[in-house]
Parts: sequence; C-alpha cells; structure tokens
Amino acid sequence: MAWRERPTTRISRFAWEAQASMLDRWAVLPQYFLPKQALTLLAGRVARAHMGGWTTRLINWFVRRYGVDMREAAQPDTGAYLCFNDFFTRELRQGTRPMAQADLVCPVDGAISQFGAIDGDQIFQAKGHHYSCQSLVGGDVDLARQFDHGYFATLYLSPRDYHRIHMPCDGVLQRMVYVPGELFSVNPTTARGVPGLFARNERVVCEFLGPLGPFVLVLVGATIVGSMATVWHGQVNPPRPGTVREWRYESQDVRLQKGEEMGRFLLGSTVVMLFPQNSIQFPSDWISSRPLLMGEAMSRD
Repeated sequence: MAWRERPTTRISRFAWEAQASMLDRWAVLPQYFLPKQALTLLAGRVARAHMGGWTTRLINWFVRRYGVDMREAAQPDTGAYLCFNDFFTRELRQGTRPMAQADLVCPVDGAISQFGAIDGDQIFQAKGHHYSCQSLVGGDVDLARQFDHGYFATLYLSPRDYHRIHMPCDGVLQRMVYVPGELFSVNPTTARGVPGLFARNERVVCEFLGPLGPFVLVLVGATIVGSMATVWHGQVNPPRPGTVREWRYESQDVRLQKGEEMGRFLLGSTVVMLFPQNSIQFPSDWISSRPLLMGEAMSRD
C-alpha cells in the first residue's frame, strides 16, 4: 500500500498518520538551514525593482506558473506594472468580490488552514501541534486572555491569490504590534511540520474593537515575504530591528468598515484571526483546505 492511501483500520490509520507526520518533518528540515533572512531581503529587492521588460517577463512567468486569473484585475495588462510588487498587490475589478450579508466576512482570498474553538488559550495548528494565544500576540497576557475559550480562523494565501487584506467587520483600531521572528514558509506542509509556526514567524498584530467585541487580525510573515503594510501606517517591515515595536491608536479614532482594505502582503502569507467567547458561529460548509474568496460569509446567524 502506498503511504498516501489513507487506510481504514484504526491501527493502520495510526501508522499512516505517523508516517505522514514524519515525512512532513523531513520535508521542512531544509528550511531550518536556509538563509531565510537573506533570501527574503533579496526577494524584496527584486520585487521592488523597476526592470522594464524583465519585470514583465517575470510577471508573465508567475501568471503562467501559478494560474493567476488576470481577468479579475483592475489592470489586466501585465506590461502595465512597473514592478513585481505592483502586480502582486494588484487591485481587483469593482464588483468581483461582493460582500455577503453576514456579521463577519472573509478578509482575504485563500484557503482555510484551520478554524474553530480555542481550547483554553490553545490554538490548533495541525495534528499534534498547538500554540498559545499569548505567544501569537507577542506575549501580551491581558490581550490574549480576552480570547480564552474564544474562536480562531487561520487563512492561507497561496501565491496565486489576491493579496490585499480587508476588514471582516467594522472595527476601531486600538493598537498594532510588530513581533520579530523566523521566516519559515507557511504552506500546509510546513504548518504540519514546524511546531508553533504562526507564533514563531515574524508577524504584525492588529487589535480592534468591533460589534462583537475585541478581535485581532495577525498578519504572519514567511520566507520571501518582502514586507507587510497597513493602510494607516504604510510599510511596517522592513526595517527588521529584531525587537518588538508597538503603536497605540486609542486616541486617534481610526475606523475601518467591513470589507474595507486594512493591509497587504508584498508576497503572500497567512492571516490568523481571534474572536472572543460566544461571539460567532462559523458557516456549516467550512472545512480545512476549503478555498475562500474575500467577502464570503464567515459567520452564520
């Protein structure tokens, strides 16, 4: 029996899962030794560079390689983008992502990595892997405690996806925290193979107050993610000083509406959201790996 064929008996299934887990760990082992910071800096420079025809060739290769649907873009002509970053953070045509009539809408195009209830303060990453709310938000005990027994959703953005991030509901910005960290890939294999992945990688924690109470959007960096940006601050990283940085907004009345853009990845990654206890119910058709489009319903009545 090939290892990819999931067996049906309990003992065989346990052996299959153990073998699959070991293979995932072996698959991500090279990432521990790669010069991830140097690769990310190099990718950022290339993505920002205005290289004329070479930029267009790079974009055209990327479109073919990942099956990007340029018909959805406000500017479908790949030759019109001055640099790769402009293409990667391209705007969509108006009307391509209608907003669902729901309390919460999906903030990104991507796929569901994991979602569900937070077990005490523990967030499920993959089979055999959990991490704490406190570690995800950069060690802030008081912030993390607001989400004990709450809910989380982890959404993965693949290279082909639209990479702007939108608000899942109306929100008033309270604080933003940059947390330095590793730059592992965040693809599904790495999520299964690297313990505490989303609390280890570099990330930007955005804290809001909304109609359902406090909520957090965490933008998680990854290998070759050149930078992350928000609409109220601009580019957050680089620089990468190696220390936690914090910005407070309680007195500035920064309000964003449901569906409004709040940030973007310059090369893609993952968003993790936290919501308080008794605040939401996820749609009944949500399952791990399900594709999502920005604006889809993320909650049900």
